[in-house]
Amino acid sequence: MLDAVPALLPDLRGLYEDLHAHPELSFQEHRTAGILADRLQALGYEVTADVGRTGVVATMENGPGPTVLLRADIDALPVEEDTGLAYASTVRARDASGRDVPVAHACGHDMHAAWLVGAATVLAHHRDGWAGSLLLVVQPAEELGAGARAMLDDGLYERFGRPDVVLGQHAAPAPAGWVLHRAGPMMAASDAVEVVLHGRGGHGSAPQNTVDPAVLAASTVLRLQTIVSREVDPAETAVVTVGRLQVGTKENIIADRAELGLSIRTFQPHVRAQVLAAITRIVEGECQTAGCARKPEITEGYALPVVDNDAAATERIAAAFAAHFGPERSMPGPVATGSEDFGFFGEQAEVPSVFWFVGVTDPELVRRAFEEGRFAEDVPYNHSPRFAPVQDPSIATGVEALVTAALCWLAPG
Repeated sequence: MLDAVPALLPDLRGLYEDLHAHPELSFQEHRTAGILADRLQALGYEVTADVGRTGVVATMENGPGPTVLLRADIDALPVEEDTGLAYASTVRARDASGRDVPVAHACGHDMHAAWLVGAATVLAHHRDGWAGSLLLVVQPAEELGAGARAMLDDGLYERFGRPDVVLGQHAAPAPAGWVLHRAGPMMAASDAVEVVLHGRGGHGSAPQNTVDPAVLAASTVLRLQTIVSREVDPAETAVVTVGRLQVGTKENIIADRAELGLSIRTFQPHVRAQVLAAITRIVEGECQTAGCARKPEITEGYALPVVDNDAAATERIAAAFAAHFGPERSMPGPVATGSEDFGFFGEQAEVPSVFWFVGVTDPELVRRAFEEGRFAEDVPYNHSPRFAPVQDPSIATGVEALVTAALCWLAPG
C-alpha cells in the first residue's frame, strides 16, 4: 500500500505550496477548508463542512472494524515570513481584534494538511488492504487553542460517531524523515492569562503625579520570572512567558494602563495550580506596592490539557514505525513544552490517543548546527519567521506515518 506514495508526491507538493502561499488565520480558513473538502469528497469520502465554524469532517466506512480518527490542523499565524522560498506568503489579513497583520504558515499546518490528504488518498485507493472506518478531522484554530473544542461542541462525536483511537502528528525541527514517538506526556498543558494593570496617567514631565504603568509592568514581568526559578521544585517543569506587553501611545504621555499576555506551560496539575496562584499573588502585590487605586484584572483564557499518549497504543505504533522506517529513522522523542489542543479529542471520547512528531528540517543543517553548538541559532523552530520545512522527504514521511499508524487498527485480521 505504501508503495503508492511516491506517485502522489508531485500532486502533494503542489497542494503544499499552494496552501503555504495562501495561509489563513484561525477561524478564517475558508479557502483552505474548501480545498481540502473538495479533495476528500473527490476521493469518495462523505464530507461535511463548517463543523466547529471552519472545520471539515470526512468519513469512510469499509466494512466491520474499529474507527480511527486522523486529525490535521490548518490555521496559520500572524507572522511575517522570512524564508526566501519561491512560494513564500505575502498575505496580510485582519485578526480577531481588527488589526492588519502578516500571515504565514510558520508552524507547519500546511504540511499537516498535505499529509492528511496523502494518507486519505492511499487509504481510499487501497480499500482491499484495510477494514473499519475512517474519521478524518480537518481542524481550525489550533493556534487559539479553540478549534478542537469548537468541533467537539458542534457535536463531532454525536454527528459522526465516536472513534476507537485518536491519532495525530506534528511537523518538528528535527531531521526530515525522522519520526519521534513517546508514551505518556508528550506535550505540556498550556494556560493563557491576560493581565491589565491600572495606573494613573499624566504628563511625561511630571511622573510624581502619576502611577506609571510602564514601570509597574516592568517590575511585574521581572518578578514573574522568579516563579519558575525560585518557587517551582527544580525537579518539576514549568514555563512562564510574557509574550505580550502593551503600554502607552507616545513618549511624553504616561499611560493609565498596561496589558500583559502570559503563557504558562506545565505537566502536573499541582504545578499548574501553584504557578497560577503565584501569578495572581505577584501581580496583586506589585500593584499594591506601586499604589494603584484599582486592583488589576487577571483573566484566564484557554486551558489546554497535557498531550498524554496512551502507553499500549504508543507501543503498538512505535513497533509499526520501527518495522517500516527502521531504527535509524524512528525513535523515542523528548518531552516538548509546546502545547496542542489535540488532547481534547481523546479526552472527550475516552479512548486512547497518540501524537508524534515528524522531522521536516534539512538533515545537513541539523547535523552542522549540532556539531557547531548552534542549534538554537541556526535551526528555525516552529513559529519562527524562518521556519521552512523541506518537502523531501518530509511529505512522504508524514503520509507513510499516518497510514502506518492507522493500519495498526485497520489492518484486516
